[in-house]
Amino acid sequence: MRRPTLSSRLRTLLASLCCSLWIASPAAAEQVVLGLSHDRVAITATFDGSEILIFGAVKRESPIPTEAPLEVVVTVSGPKAPVMVRRKERDFGIWVNKDSVAVDSAPSFYAVATTGPFDEVLSDTEDLRHKISIGRAIRSVGARIEGAQDFTEALMRIREARGFYSLQEQTVALDEQTLFRTAMRMPADLIEGEYLTRIFLTRGGEVVSQYETVIEVNKVGLERFLFTLSRDHPPLYGLLALFIAVVSGWGAAALFQMLRDR
Repeated sequence: MRRPTLSSRLRTLLASLCCSLWIASPAAAEQVVLGLSHDRVAITATFDGSEILIFGAVKRESPIPTEAPLEVVVTVSGPKAPVMVRRKERDFGIWVNKDSVAVDSAPSFYAVATTGPFDEVLSDTEDLRHKISIGRAIRSVGARIEGAQDFTEALMRIREARGFYSLQEQTVALDEQTLFRTAMRMPADLIEGEYLTRIFLTRGGEVVSQYETVIEVNKVGLERFLFTLSRDHPPLYGLLALFIAVVSGWGAAALFQMLRDR
């Protein structure tokens, strides 16, 4: 009978060890089961914003851990694009552009909602790893001028004032450490595209589970027709705009004349 060689014994031992580790490794203790009030937002001529209800539950294979309370962080991020941020200064009574910084990538919309204060539900290390906070969601690595961070902060302030960026602390309701829900308001002038929605479960500031899905935002009806026409057939779009302006002007003049004759 042929005796097994050293290499064959080593392969057998490694295979047995890998098998043992695979059997011993537990599945994720807590997982997200997510729901959305709607996963599509239609931009029409009368669109004035939308509110997305995000809700879900925590699926468990074992009793609820007691070492630290469960926390939930929800983010919704719009399409990303480079942004040029300029600083104006007054020269001889005239405001002119001075320095500028190109931000490599910034989401057009970004909202964060949490069950508690942000610094308590998520550690800085986990924030850096997953890029959850507003500042970490903006990528600016190519700036070479002094004070480049000020430009990024200015971009954040401007978009926060316009309702495009928001940190909504303690707005996620969590019932019995199992059911969670929150509502996020999306402004009227949204950009079309895919809005990435992420849900993070954390304990002691560490992420224990996460889930991702997408909300589609698209123009429909007359908005879609005019947008497509302006991109695919600019001359025709210009003629149509001119025709509408002439007809509107003539109609307003005719109505005014009719009222005067009465």
